[in-house]
Amino acid sequence: MRLIYALITGLVFGIGIALSGMMNPAKVLNFFDLAGHWDPSLAFVMGGALIVTFFGYRLVWRRKAPLFGGRFQIPGATEIDAKLIGGAALFGVGWGIAGFCPGAALPALGTGRWEVALFVASVIGGIFLRRLLTPTKRAGATA
Repeated sequence: MRLIYALITGLVFGIGIALSGMMNPAKVLNFFDLAGHWDPSLAFVMGGALIVTFFGYRLVWRRKAPLFGGRFQIPGATEIDAKLIGGAALFGVGWGIAGFCPGAALPALGTGRWEVALFVASVIGGIFLRRLLTPTKRAGATA
């Protein structure tokens, strides 16, 4: 059941990205082009997502546990540090250069365009590079 729910969620997300035009990097880049051919549609997509998230969280937090998981997994870190700022900046620069965020690039893989595949491969490579370069604590390890 868990996999079926994940499939349905992914399909709804992918269809939403496709219908909104966010798989088209030119449409996304036009949002950032305030002095040229500015396209505000990305702001409407983000606003719609914020509204759904606002009400969705209020419904979900009424539950004691998620439907398909043992417990809610809430990040413990609350401070704004260099890693958070650096990651946000890297995300923004990549989004501004490529016109894709990772969430929109995954459904766009279905278009068969090599640029999308290169972007997704670069994101995956960045994830592995970060894991290779940043030591992590293992569960149960002592400092």
